[in-house]
Amino acid sequence: MKKRLGKLSLFLIVISLCLTVSADVVKPALVEISVYTDEKVQIEIRTSLEALLSGINGRFANTVESPNSEVYDRLRILSAESLEKEFSGFKNQFLSSVALSGDTRLVDLSISKIKIPSPGYTKVPRTSIIVLEGILPRETQALIWYFPNRFSDQVVRVRQVDIDAQKWHWSPHQWIREDRPSEPFSLMEVFTKPTFFKVMQTYIEAGFVHILPKGFDHILFILGIFLASVSLKTLLVQVSMFTIAHSITLSLGVLGWVNLPAQIVEPMIALSIAYIAVENIYSEQMSRFRLPVIFGFGLIHGLGFASVLAEFGLPADLYVWALIWFNVGVEFGQIAIFLAAYVCIAVWFRYSRRYRRMVVIPGSIVISLIGMYWFFERLEFVAS
Repeated sequence: MKKRLGKLSLFLIVISLCLTVSADVVKPALVEISVYTDEKVQIEIRTSLEALLSGINGRFANTVESPNSEVYDRLRILSAESLEKEFSGFKNQFLSSVALSGDTRLVDLSISKIKIPSPGYTKVPRTSIIVLEGILPRETQALIWYFPNRFSDQVVRVRQVDIDAQKWHWSPHQWIREDRPSEPFSLMEVFTKPTFFKVMQTYIEAGFVHILPKGFDHILFILGIFLASVSLKTLLVQVSMFTIAHSITLSLGVLGWVNLPAQIVEPMIALSIAYIAVENIYSEQMSRFRLPVIFGFGLIHGLGFASVLAEFGLPADLYVWALIWFNVGVEFGQIAIFLAAYVCIAVWFRYSRRYRRMVVIPGSIVISLIGMYWFFERLEFVAS
């Protein structure tokens, strides 16, 4: 019995870690370096200016954990013009912190443009674009890029552009989570396609990381499904329904065939978490509507996945495969959550009548409260 209570305590601790009840997470910066045969190099950095100015980066699971969260909240409601003025005093510090080197020689960079969208739906951090430019000698064979980890994690790739032949080539992505320069990007193989296995590795990892460790809302939804039953067969049926649904809208969303604004998708994801948990509390048996409901909510979650993948980008030559591998990574993340929960909880309570009273009810109450908090926190009422 003590062992069972110990496993139960571990389970509830995992859930309580999600009580940082806001899904406002600083996303990795997306860096695209374009090298042209006329010796111009252009760098587009898609990132949150609000996070840069307030010193919030990926080490915070949630922006509210930062001591500068109030500064961040003040900045993200500013107009584009006002936010650019705030950033103007930070430009020199930014330029002195980033670095691009070609064959060990530093490239002199300057900020040529800053693109800042209007605040829009402020519950989802807006992405601004900082454009840097410089001159790179034509004989340069390799590039190394540095972007401080104190700014944020980053995903970086290089595009080689042959203007005369009107051809270009994208390098594989590098996902950098430490405070270190990138691995060298070769400029000697302009038209070499990224390998199938490199794309597989990159996009499986991207899909998995989107679930674990930062996909709090998706983790809670999966745990809500898990709490409905200790039967592996029942769990597999529900997971399969969720997987089929989010795979459909993930694909359609990335292809641009289905698109819903974040103002709808984000609150609906939160509402799905609360609904599943409440159903666990009031129903001891899986209702006949459970699977259709999970399928419907899976469609909504898929649109959330699609927005992440759209920002990450897809290689043109292996577009479909990258989409498939990202989905595989998402599934690996979901399976990891289910296996961990099953081993820690369900195995120990498989034949116990106390499972519902000791695990399902308290766990579902916590999940439903978090889901409802997120739902109202993500609603944004625009004054008329």
